Amino acid sequence: MVPLCQAEVLYFAKSVEITGVRSETISVPQEIKALQLWKERETRHPGLADVRNQILFAVHQEYVELGDQLLLLQPGDEIAVIHHYYSGG
Repeated sequence: MVPLCQAEVLYFAKSVEITGVRSETISVPQEIKALQLWKERETRHPGLADVRNQILFAVHQEYVELGDQLLLLQPGDEIAVIHHYYSGG
């Protein structure tokens, strides 16, 4: 069994409006796939599903694709959820 750790999720831009918080501490497995971590955020804050294609996800201050990439988290790590909107003009 993979041990759990406490991580801080930071919300920016529209994700703050959707979640109603700027940050929250979560308990997650130290080894988790990026998409699984994102789905857990969507479960807690269902409105995030509506902007999924407009979200930048960052762990360890590096952008992460919402896919099968395995994240290795340590207690106190920061995970950023950044709403990024591009109008394509």
